[in-house]
Order: sequence, then structure tokens, then C-alpha cells
Amino acid sequence: MKQTIGSILKAKNNRKLTMITAYDALFARMFDGEVDFILVGDSLNMSFAGKKDTISATLKQMIYHTNAVCNGAKNTFIICDMPFGTYTNEDKALKNAIKVFRETSADAIKIEGGKEKANIVKILTKNSIAVVGHIGLLPQNFRSEGGYKVKGKDEENIASLIEDAKAIEDAGAFCIVLEGVKEEAGKAIAHSVKVPIIGIGAGANVDGQVLVWSDMLGFFDEFKPKFVREYLNGAILVKSAITQYKEDVENGTFPNKNEIY
Repeated sequence: MKQTIGSILKAKNNRKLTMITAYDALFARMFDGEVDFILVGDSLNMSFAGKKDTISATLKQMIYHTNAVCNGAKNTFIICDMPFGTYTNEDKALKNAIKVFRETSADAIKIEGGKEKANIVKILTKNSIAVVGHIGLLPQNFRSEGGYKVKGKDEENIASLIEDAKAIEDAGAFCIVLEGVKEEAGKAIAHSVKVPIIGIGAGANVDGQVLVWSDMLGFFDEFKPKFVREYLNGAILVKSAITQYKEDVENGTFPNKNEIY
């Protein structure tokens, strides 16, 4: 059964939630009904488009891929990542989020930022746009911070992250992604709010987990973040299959008599 915002909120302290990224109908169809959420992440800019970060992803790209995912997954709650530069102020955020809702069947959008983005979350939720927050390590800040920096390393930073979580919860976010923080920070943040905290590199003491599909299935082999567990040697399996296909073509065993008209 497809999750609703109500059922997602009820999961807090009752069961762990699972989220995975997807960018196309093919994989979305395979994930459909197997997880609570599918996130059409701007991570597609790296794993799908081969870029070094997420920043150059466009709204047009995100809408295209969100529509593809919606076509493939009819029974899963779908979230569209709002790309860099599309929610710099209230008017722009509302205009772009409405565009996503009008042109796709996404159930919610996700934006990065804490208390400094609370006003954006509030204007969106007041206009019937469901919002997932994202705090901690923010991939869209990659350039401004000079890389990916783990957060929550001291009490002061943990307190600031708790303020972020509470601010966007109060503004109306029904769920928050928490990325790249120390485990004790993840636990403290999850205990500080009533909405589910979905971790990615945030330890085990949160309300659920999210992974990029190409990381967890072993397809993205340029680097492996510490928090990723590989459940499949995808790249090895595909390369092996391609090698076998090439050999079968070259030695004349493909196609065989059962594979021709």
C-alpha cells in the first residue's frame, strides 16, 4: 500500500522507514512497493549524467526524471529533489514547486537547508506543497564548503542541527533527510523532533535510511562513501554479461535457432 504523509508520521518510533533513489521508469518499477519512498535525487547529476557534483542539475531535468519515475512506480511515495538555485527566495521556491506539482505526480518535494530555509518551507506548505527537509551535510553546498564535510562533531554543532530540525519541522516539513553526521548527532536530532529523520551516513539511531541506488547496487564504482553498504556487485555482473554477449556474437553462437524468425 502506498504511504501517505499520515502513515509516514505514524511510523516515527514504531518502525524504520526505507528510501531509495531512482531516476527512470525501469528501476522505479523494480523498486515500486518494496520501499516506503522513492527519491528522485539531484544525485542523478553525478551517477546518471557523470558530473562531479549535483549543482548543475536543472529543474527541467528533475521534472523529466520525476515523470519517468512516476510512470514506473504507481504504489510508492515519490519525492522530487529541488535543484540548486530553484528556491533562493519565497517567490521563486513557490513558483518552481508549483511547476513540479503541476507537471509531475510527485507526492512531495525536498529542499536543502535548516533554519535559514524555514521561511521557504513555510510558504510551500501553506500552499499545499508537501516538503521533505534536508539538513547536515548538504551536497548543494559542495563548492561553497570546499568539499563534503561531516557535521555534528561537537556539542555546539549538534545543538545548531537540532535547531535546524525543529525550525523546518515547525515550518511544516513532514520528514527530514539527515546526511553525513556523527552517530550521536543523528540520535540527538531524531529524538528532538516528532517527524521522521531519514539518515544517510547518520548512524543507526534515526527513523529510517536512504541510499542512492547505484551506490547500494554496486554500479557507481568511482568511489564508495563510508556509509554505503553494497548489496550487489552490479558493475561486475553487467561487465561480465557484456563480455559474454560480445564473445557469443563473435563466435557465432548468438543468435541460435531459438532466437531467429
